[in-house]
Amino acid sequence: MDEVLDIALLGANETHIAIATNSPNIKIFELKTLNCYLLKGHTDIVLSLETYPSDPLTLVSSSKDNVIRVWKFDETLSSAVCQYYGSGHTHSVTAIAVPYLKNQFIVSGSEDTTLKIWKIPKKLPDDCGDNKAIALSAKHTQRAHEKVINAVALSPNDQLIASGSQDKTAKIWATDGLRLLGTMRGHRKSIWCVKFSPVDQVLATSSADATIKIWALVDYSCLKTFEGHDTSVLKVLFIDRGMQMISSGSDGNVKIWNIKDNECVKTLDAHADKVWALALTQQHSANGRTLLITGSSDSAVFIWEDVTADEREETAAKHELQIESEQNLLNYIQKKKWSKALTIAVRLDQPYRALSIMKEILLDSEGADKVAEVLSRLREDQLLSLLEYAIVWNTNSRHYIVAQCVLRAVVRQIPPKELLKTPELKAKVEKLLPYSERHMSRLTRLQQSVTFVDYIWERIKLPEM
Repeated sequence: MDEVLDIALLGANETHIAIATNSPNIKIFELKTLNCYLLKGHTDIVLSLETYPSDPLTLVSSSKDNVIRVWKFDETLSSAVCQYYGSGHTHSVTAIAVPYLKNQFIVSGSEDTTLKIWKIPKKLPDDCGDNKAIALSAKHTQRAHEKVINAVALSPNDQLIASGSQDKTAKIWATDGLRLLGTMRGHRKSIWCVKFSPVDQVLATSSADATIKIWALVDYSCLKTFEGHDTSVLKVLFIDRGMQMISSGSDGNVKIWNIKDNECVKTLDAHADKVWALALTQQHSANGRTLLITGSSDSAVFIWEDVTADEREETAAKHELQIESEQNLLNYIQKKKWSKALTIAVRLDQPYRALSIMKEILLDSEGADKVAEVLSRLREDQLLSLLEYAIVWNTNSRHYIVAQCVLRAVVRQIPPKELLKTPELKAKVEKLLPYSERHMSRLTRLQQSVTFVDYIWERIKLPEM
């Protein structure tokens, strides 16, 4: 496949996708079988594709041939015919947008810096043949920007039009009469994409300055700026009922953002070049998940499943398990069941709790033997975690005894030859050595001091009367 420039979903159940590549022909793929069909009509590279939400069998395309075309798709035949075409732009038609509620008009933006609104007839004329497309005329034309228009979008109620340009501005227009309502300035480079929120009175813009901005439609002020891409942000979409966004960059990365806290929660880096196309299914896959389709200059198209709900369920389950384990840990500590308590503390990654439990075990008259017994019940990964704690404990003169007991138990449990065969265990034991040598030197000096005190005591003892 050639360089992918845009993607649109087709069919009542979104069973097909239309792909624009650096070719005059539009490729139609059936998602289930990946069978391909070519739509021929444009005479130069197709730049943009849109499908009417109210009529998913109608596809609109724009091209470098200065023309827009309206296609009627037949799901049974997996083919389409061109019903209408609009020629009036003097340069490439770089962007198109279609209304959400009706399929009665098209908005186009061009390299000639103008916006046009094209009226679609309610029905085809009676004399329209099978292969005879009807010419459209522009209802409104407006010189909208100083430079090329890269993007246009319609609001969910079809009352507003947004345009983004290489002149670094985004503008809001009234659909009725194509009147300018407001201008948004703030990007340092060209604007590549504009999108209205499906729920809030805001507009998202993405730019070659590597940022995404959210603008208020009330006063056209910038509310938020999202930084995280290293290169131009080519596309942006709202998802999750307007609470998140998906963006794609010229470096091949696709990012998912939480709008509330400006946080990038996920980066998808499967593509190797510019990701020009993002399409989100309104229908769901067989397992009930939303699908994201991405297309890139690397000629690849990827289909992604939205697993957000699964991850949320997994997080909730982990949280519930955490609470349950915490309660069990407290119960075992209260009942002085140190072996089970230590196992849970290590599993929950709580080194301070593990230290307290180890100290309680060592208070027993047979503490050292009990430590060895407890450690013998740990899995290797848990033993590695405990050794990691011991490395830290060993740096503190108040806790080093516990660390040394852990080390002794490990050495007794695992023969030195076997220990050397396990790189991770070997590395952790080696980390214990420097401080262990210091503690040994300190104890040796202390023993010498005690011996000297005993000697002095013996020398100064008074003779028995």
